Amino acid sequence: MDSTDAAARGPQHGPLQDMHTAAGATFGGFGGWEMPISYTGVVAEHNGVRDRVGLFDVSHLGKLTVRGPGAAAYADRVLTADLGALDDGAAQYTLCCTEEGGVVDDMLAYRIGADEVFLVPNAANAQAVAAVLRAGAPPGLEVADMHRELAVLAVQGPRSPAVLAAVGLPVGMDYMRFADGSVAPGGTTVGLRVGRTGYTGEHGYEVIIPWAQAGAVFDALRTAVDDQGGVLAGLGARDTLRTEMAYPLHGHELSESISPLEARCGWAVAWDKPAFRGRGALRAMREAGPPRRLRALRAVDRGIPRPGQGVRGGNGAVLGVCTSGTFSPTLGAGIALALVDARSAPRPGDVVTVDVRGRGLRCEVVPPPFLPSRVR
Repeated sequence: MDSTDAAARGPQHGPLQDMHTAAGATFGGFGGWEMPISYTGVVAEHNGVRDRVGLFDVSHLGKLTVRGPGAAAYADRVLTADLGALDDGAAQYTLCCTEEGGVVDDMLAYRIGADEVFLVPNAANAQAVAAVLRAGAPPGLEVADMHRELAVLAVQGPRSPAVLAAVGLPVGMDYMRFADGSVAPGGTTVGLRVGRTGYTGEHGYEVIIPWAQAGAVFDALRTAVDDQGGVLAGLGARDTLRTEMAYPLHGHELSESISPLEARCGWAVAWDKPAFRGRGALRAMREAGPPRRLRALRAVDRGIPRPGQGVRGGNGAVLGVCTSGTFSPTLGAGIALALVDARSAPRPGDVVTVDVRGRGLRCEVVPPPFLPSRVR
């Protein structure tokens, strides 16, 4: 379905829409999908994840399978990370770039085997990533869109292992590993995949489930989350959690006009690989230095910076723009990520001003992330 068809049909719904409505969710649009923003309030859900455990429905995320002879080697020639270094059962954060060095999308890649790789891109960009992969695929290689065949639930927080163990799912894998398992809610066995991955900075898991069985698995996980004093969490809390960790969001910190080097994602590029899409442009940018750099800002004054607001230096000169901004429930302060001119980029300890609706909000430049990660 192209974007015109999607717009004509209105927002798409995941398999748990009725369950979210019954739970009192408020909804918002994400990449053409209507998804729960919050159930009881973003701050309460955010703190529930940091302190205990939260259950998210992220079924709007894309799901692509690259399958056929040499699928892993082919994906490695397109995407930025060194997928050739992965063994079976490993996951890796990676990027699909334009030839000019911008980012079509960022995603997780799961290596199933030499002949199969599973990719989880963002909802809005799944078709664009599939198009890139199909364009150069050799005969016999299939790029399958599994968007409406699979659902994704995320269980995040320090009590997440207890939640998965309570329903009989594997929890012993290392970070960025995955394992297949099954649950039998209501007596019907459901096969699924569990990854030690997430987008919150907490110890957590992402569970990939057949679309038709998502409701039964959601109910089982929700009961276990309740038993741990946890919360249902919407995409509002997911955004505040990821911003505290300075994790990039496509369309904000990454885009076709923002390179991995500008977004502090150069670590996701295997620079010595002989081939990947955008390699020449990115290597040239690395040699010359990126024109912009991402900085983390913490408000000194009372106020909340927002995306699109200008950032000024001490002399009043415009340095750049906020790409993300929110209130940090953990820190009790406004925080932002900002893309600024590399020639005058402020350093940690410097104070800049964000233009918040006609008022200057003083913010200190701090080293990212805003909080230490607990994913390991």
